[in-house]
Amino acid sequence: MKIEKEFSRFANEYGQYNLIQEKVAQKLLDDMRTKPKKILDLGCGNGSILKKIDWEYDKFTGIDFSQKMLDLHPKEEKIECRLGDFNEDKLFEELVKEKYEHVFSASSLQWATDLDTTLYHISQFNAPISLAIFTSNTFETLLNTAGIASPLRSSDELVYLLNQYFHCEIEIVRYELSFESIEEIFTYIKKSGVSGGRNALSYKQMKALMKNYPSKILEFEVLFAKN
Repeated sequence: MKIEKEFSRFANEYGQYNLIQEKVAQKLLDDMRTKPKKILDLGCGNGSILKKIDWEYDKFTGIDFSQKMLDLHPKEEKIECRLGDFNEDKLFEELVKEKYEHVFSASSLQWATDLDTTLYHISQFNAPISLAIFTSNTFETLLNTAGIASPLRSSDELVYLLNQYFHCEIEIVRYELSFESIEEIFTYIKKSGVSGGRNALSYKQMKALMKNYPSKILEFEVLFAKN
């Protein structure tokens, strides 16, 4: 899978470029009303959620499909890091045998192949959720300038899917990052993981975009769902 390879390739640099993902993870934790003891994190990466938990817990299970990212995740006796793909039913068949008090997923579900099915599986845990999903308005100016459609789902589509399985509060937050140059923007996109390794532009299109991009800012839009 290309996305997994991209995350693995840049795993050691990920921490330098995942500024927005860190903000997203912090917001998920800031919005918590409880302090669950048994936690599941889908798409745990290098541990953004775990590192921000400030209460005592009994067990934390982190799932990611990149072994290199899991290698960077904190380890201790009550932390389980498991290689797994939330696009595969068999992962949830194993996980649902456990009882979790809270399910997190920060900045990863936008790459679910079949988000409808993935959300159904998450609902079967019968546990409170804290989810953050990038929407199609991420990189809005860049995509409009290039004349290409976003590979991500719109906020309307995400709201519709979430409402099929959860009674949850939904909030949409926009972020911006400023850069010194257009070259820095494209380096960030490649190494941050936000693009998921999907190269929608040819070399010629990329050169034209670097010449014509009207800003030194990248926009991000994230949908937060909690219950």
